[in-house]
Amino acid sequence: MAGPTRDFWQARFDAQQTPWDRGGPSPQLLAWQARGEAPAAGSRVVVPGCGSGWELATLAAQGCEVIGLDYAEAAVQRSRALLQGRGLAARVEQADVLEWAPAQPLDAVYEQTCLCALHPDAWVAYAQQLHRWLRPDGRLYALFMQALRPNAATGAIEGPPYHCDIHAMRALFPEPQWLWPKPPYEQQPHPMGHTELALVLLRR
Repeated sequence: MAGPTRDFWQARFDAQQTPWDRGGPSPQLLAWQARGEAPAAGSRVVVPGCGSGWELATLAAQGCEVIGLDYAEAAVQRSRALLQGRGLAARVEQADVLEWAPAQPLDAVYEQTCLCALHPDAWVAYAQQLHRWLRPDGRLYALFMQALRPNAATGAIEGPPYHCDIHAMRALFPEPQWLWPKPPYEQQPHPMGHTELALVLLRR
């Protein structure tokens, strides 16, 4: 399959080359929590592409039953160390998100870094996975990376992170499978100089 391999991500974590890492949870997750819009205590939540585990720890501290997934063993170890250091409980698995399946339908998916890290050739399969993972009326907390590059005008596909054009996202997560909120959507600056569009989709 096209795109970054497991070894690609492992090498970046091993070399401490993780410029996407904020050193803490996303401000958007904290904003959702402050407004009472984040997954509630007791919710079963998965965080694909959990990286260093900041969002895992934040959701676990909220009282959620959290599962973290990552391609790279180094990321899994980072997440586990963070959770252990804070005395928090969450399950962290080294897994391919295109193959993983939960034991039972989940209440929420927190999608921040996984989609934009996958080559677009894998996006349809990944979107289908998210729909399968969630129960009806489950929520997809999405931050869609806006990383448009000059060569996009010639058809070039460059990344990671790959540009998650909002029109492409509507095709990827279509009505009536998903209920979309009305725009405009909140924007979050990204450490790599990009922007994320933040919204919550309801799984039909």
